[in-house]
Amino acid sequence: MDHDVFSDFDSAHGSGVIADPHTRWAELRRQCPVQAGDRDPLVEGGAPSIFGDRAVFTVLGFDAATEVFRDKARFTTSVFNELMGPVLGEVILGMEPDDHRTHRALVQDAFSRRAMERWTSEVIGPVVDEHLARFERSGRADLVADLTFSFPVFVIAAMLGLPEEDLGDFHRWAVEMISLPFNPELGIAGSMRLAEYFAPLVEQRRAHPRADVISTLATAQLEGRGLTDQQIVDFLRFLLEAGAETTFRSSSNLLYGLLTHPEFLDEVRGNRELLPAVIEEALRWEPPLTMVFRGAAFDTELAGVPIPGGAVLAVNIGAANRDEGRWSDPDLFDIHRPPLAHIAFGSGPHVCLGMHLARAETLVMMNAVLDRLPNLRINPGGGDVGITGSTFRAPKALPVLFD
Repeated sequence: MDHDVFSDFDSAHGSGVIADPHTRWAELRRQCPVQAGDRDPLVEGGAPSIFGDRAVFTVLGFDAATEVFRDKARFTTSVFNELMGPVLGEVILGMEPDDHRTHRALVQDAFSRRAMERWTSEVIGPVVDEHLARFERSGRADLVADLTFSFPVFVIAAMLGLPEEDLGDFHRWAVEMISLPFNPELGIAGSMRLAEYFAPLVEQRRAHPRADVISTLATAQLEGRGLTDQQIVDFLRFLLEAGAETTFRSSSNLLYGLLTHPEFLDEVRGNRELLPAVIEEALRWEPPLTMVFRGAAFDTELAGVPIPGGAVLAVNIGAANRDEGRWSDPDLFDIHRPPLAHIAFGSGPHVCLGMHLARAETLVMMNAVLDRLPNLRINPGGGDVGITGSTFRAPKALPVLFD
């Protein structure tokens, strides 16, 4: 392979270059929580719109973003199909209400809270333990390269019943697939490889179901209706893209927040009951994906701004989650904040189906790190460490020492 698709993807989204988009986002939000135009204010001259001549509005305020997510009559998700449909097909995020309800009912059993109990004990715990065992005796590690980058992929692979030796291939294909906006040829190729990989597995599971997610999807029924092979393949591509890429970033951001606030790290080590709230604060403070898209179904108004029908709304989750109208000192990572809902997983009918899995993975990972890496701290000789990027944000590395 003549390129590193992971580095290419990160570079295309400002990794290692854009350290603090939040200051500019806050300036824009204070001017108006809904801004006309989607040109990137962090790049000189801005990036051209990926939606051609359609009007685009960026939503930066929490109340306005929540309104967009929850009002399914005024704001549609079909724009997602326009953006990623060529590689993902028809997936749940881009479906309109009736189809969305039916499709979600058919797939949600695999990702319910009840299912998480099984996946936690049978999959997530063992995967995290195996990762830590590779370096816990060395006294040093890069927690991104050695843990957070790959453990979510191993979890999804185990849930799907895939052989471990295939992980490198389908992780690469997934990142190739979501490279569509800046490399269409690569995106289409990655999508086709994943479809070719998953299609025979779906057929096998229909004939011989196992205790895995593909079998659950292949045998699911609602009022005599099930999912077609193509719908399952589309869902699996979407699951791989969403679960692996975002969970690796959110868990990395959480670790960065604690490592750069050692007083919080010590406090959490001594009181694990704080962890659920700490995870939510990290998701609010630095969500792994800062931008999602919706469309205006007809002429309407948002935060006093006229929105023409057919316009695209770029909902900036990263900016909305730091709205000073909802949180005091929103730029601070503070594990003792009073609990307030954030929108890192979206909100309303299309709230992220995998949020229980993401939280379970992060909770297991953090408990294991605290148990098995005593006196965990940033390696002062490991170079600059920081969260970077625009649409996708995470530290490129987390060099640490432990005793």
